[in-house]
Amino acid sequence: MVEPVETHGLSVAVEEIEAHVAGDGWDQPARLYALARTRDLIVREPGLADALGLAGDPDEIDDEALTPVEQEHVPVDRSLEEVLEAITWPAEVFGCAVVVERLVLPPEADADMPDDPAEAETYAASHPGREDVRMIAAVDRDGGRWCALRLRSHDEDKAVVTGPDLVPALLDLLSTTLMD
Repeated sequence: MVEPVETHGLSVAVEEIEAHVAGDGWDQPARLYALARTRDLIVREPGLADALGLAGDPDEIDDEALTPVEQEHVPVDRSLEEVLEAITWPAEVFGCAVVVERLVLPPEADADMPDDPAEAETYAASHPGREDVRMIAAVDRDGGRWCALRLRSHDEDKAVVTGPDLVPALLDLLSTTLMD
C-alpha cells in the first residue's frame, strides 16, 4: 500500500472539482480530469491567464497551484476501471482526478448479496440501507493523494468528507495512469 501524501494544491483542486460537480446535481456519469501545474499552464498558454483570473507574472503563481482540465468523451460503454487501465498521461499532466458515483451498502448486506451480477445490482438498488456516494479521487506525480466524499442523504457542502486515503483502490488505479 502506498503511504498517502497530502499536498495543498491537490486538496484545493479536489475541492474545486467537488464544488463544480455538485452544482450539476446527482446521477452524473464518471468524469475525468487532467491536473496541470497552473504556472506551467500559463507559461505554455499565456492566453489562459485572463480566463483563469491570473493576470500578471506567472512567477507569482503558487508553486503547488493546480488547474483541473476536464476530459471530454469519457467512454461509457466500459467500466471506469477498464477506462483507467487504458489511460496514460503525457508528462505535461502533473496529476489526475476522477469523479464517480457509487451505491454502497452496509457491511451486513454482504451476507445476502447474490453471486449473479444482474441480481446483485437489483439487490443493491432495492436495499433499504443503500447510500449514494459521490467520490472524487486525485493523485499527482509526487505521490500526493486526496479524496472527497459526498453522501446524497447529506447533500450539503459542510458535510463533504475529505482525506488522503478514503478510496485507496481507486487512488491506486489512478496512480498507474501516471506511470511511464
